[in-house]
Amino acid sequence: MSVTLTTESIRWGIARIKEKVDVCASELNELDGALGDGDLGVTMTNGMRKLFEEAPLLPEDVGAAFLQCAQVFTGVTASTYGAILATGMMAAAKATQGRTSVSWLEVSPLLDAAIQAMSARGKAQLGDKTVLDALDAIRKAAEGLDDPVAIVGRADQAVTVVLAEFRDRPFRQGRARIFGDKGLGLNDPGMVALKRMVEALA
Repeated sequence: MSVTLTTESIRWGIARIKEKVDVCASELNELDGALGDGDLGVTMTNGMRKLFEEAPLLPEDVGAAFLQCAQVFTGVTASTYGAILATGMMAAAKATQGRTSVSWLEVSPLLDAAIQAMSARGKAQLGDKTVLDALDAIRKAAEGLDDPVAIVGRADQAVTVVLAEFRDRPFRQGRARIFGDKGLGLNDPGMVALKRMVEALA
């Protein structure tokens, strides 16, 4: 992986995540089916396959590349999760616009910007047992790190901890919240999808 975050880094990440999603799509569909439409695996598969096709066309401007990724993902996924992920990408795009190289030290603040935008879009808050809680754990884990390998390693550990921490809490956002106590002991599918993405980068 490059010494800074570049469009080539994004292309590399897309390829790795696409391979992982192809393998774990059924798992994500099953997890989502217990709480919602059961299409999370389909959403991620369609989104990542299209991103993989478009990756060679991404501009060298990192911000423009993130924006194009968001547009591509939105164009092929109609799910709430897809829209939320695209919103996070757009926040990263705004923060890196006009730059061809971004320090890995900026991963934490970029995630912070993404979390704020995603929260505003989806009306979820930290503590609601959503992907935001896992992203926030990664944000904290990445603080002060400029080595992508270390960031991914810490991120993987952080999401593992958050999944365990929230497993026995009720869902407070989205369709899953109607399950009440029946949601206790179940993982949030969006958190698991993020965990699989992080694993793909490890």
